[in-house]
Amino acid sequence: MIKVLIADDQELIRQSLKIVLNSRSEFTVTDAVSNGIEVIQSIRREMPDVVLMDIRMPKMDGVQCTKIVKEGYPEVKIIILTTFDDDEYVYNALRFGASGYLLKGVSMDGLAEAIMTVYQGQAMINPDIATKVLRFFSKMASDNSPIHIDPGQVGEITNNEWKIIDEVAKGRSNKEISELLKLSEGTVRNYISSILDKLDLRDRTQLAIWAIQSHQKF
Repeated sequence: MIKVLIADDQELIRQSLKIVLNSRSEFTVTDAVSNGIEVIQSIRREMPDVVLMDIRMPKMDGVQCTKIVKEGYPEVKIIILTTFDDDEYVYNALRFGASGYLLKGVSMDGLAEAIMTVYQGQAMINPDIATKVLRFFSKMASDNSPIHIDPGQVGEITNNEWKIIDEVAKGRSNKEISELLKLSEGTVRNYISSILDKLDLRDRTQLAIWAIQSHQKF
């Protein structure tokens, strides 16, 4: 059972998410809180697997909270819940280690899928804003120090894995990649895990940044 912490400053949203998630056998909601300080306190008590994090909260917003949580509890996965006008907040949250973000208003099935996806160690990004994610990756690639990978590690990447890297760098989700390359989502997840292991990278965000920085041609 996946333990989920809900963080949103709107009580109606908190309680609605809590009711819906608790109604599904694969989830249990450990807490529902209204700001980043309460998130950290709740994590210390309950140790959830996944946090659904509103980006704009009083006392401590979702960006600063994500940074603190990932520094202290790197195993806790964070999904940012946002609106279209939260770009800067979301980009910084991803930079600090969030596993992805979803638009508020996502279907309950979509939310459940996202929670299970990040719980398994993958990223989850709303397909509607993939172009924004690509711009974010490009901006991070230009703003950050280059990611250096040993040529021997790069040489281990197969042709099929290069195709996956190309799509990750474009900000595509696992589902989109599977449809484009005619693969199952499970196969795509396995490819990405293999690539990250071979290149000794933390997550798909680092992979996308490295690909853009290196101007790889796939």
